[in-house]
Amino acid sequence: MNIDFTGKVAIVTGGSSGIGQAVAEGLAAAGAHVAVVASTSADKAEAVATAIVAAGGSAIGLAADVRDPDALATLVSKVEQTFGGVDLLVNAAGVFYPTPIADDDDDGAAARMIDINVSGLWNAIAATVPAMRRRGGGRIVNLASVTAVVGIKGFALYCASKAAVAMMTRALAAELAPENIAVNAVAPGNTATPMNAAVRADPEMTEGMRQITPSGTTFSDASDIAGIILFLLSEHARPVHGATWLADEGISAAIG
Repeated sequence: MNIDFTGKVAIVTGGSSGIGQAVAEGLAAAGAHVAVVASTSADKAEAVATAIVAAGGSAIGLAADVRDPDALATLVSKVEQTFGGVDLLVNAAGVFYPTPIADDDDDGAAARMIDINVSGLWNAIAATVPAMRRRGGGRIVNLASVTAVVGIKGFALYCASKAAVAMMTRALAAELAPENIAVNAVAPGNTATPMNAAVRADPEMTEGMRQITPSGTTFSDASDIAGIILFLLSEHARPVHGATWLADEGISAAIG
């Protein structure tokens, strides 16, 4: 199956590392013009974009806080000016913090996580949809998580934020499908990214995860998840609207 994004323009939030970076690289390798978006550091985004260009692709590096609608509107305008429009959006920006109940020492982490994982995703879509309408359609893929369907003690708000991503995906898919804009999500399980580096360095945590992972691959590679996202962004997934595809190495499939 050939996936070709020649002439397409993509925005990837969270594109400077992890799954987002793998998606940005995959899109560019398949011919897309890619706007790699970091949350605060344009240098980090530009480093990924520079590597893409060195490999023969087309990319620019930008920074925008997804909590800031005005910053996102400015970013989308710049992408349109640079590449002529926007066809694809991948919302890979997100944070992962523990939120034990009744813990008064979260340093604002709880509110920040909801602002980024939920409101930030909404802001990115709201900023991009007008540009997609000007192109006659588009495709959006959001990053949910296996925690949208399986709870993790001590991480209730992270779980809730990813369940919100899955439901937002469904509702927006119904709203935007008549305009030829497809909205879907991917729900990874444990994936080797900088976000969970501390977890992967903890032998006890890693062993616990190994025991509940049916496939035997405790941590998927970011490129594994990126491949699924690229498919959902492609015309091969034309009939797919409102889906959240689990890619969790079987964690949610059974107990034991």
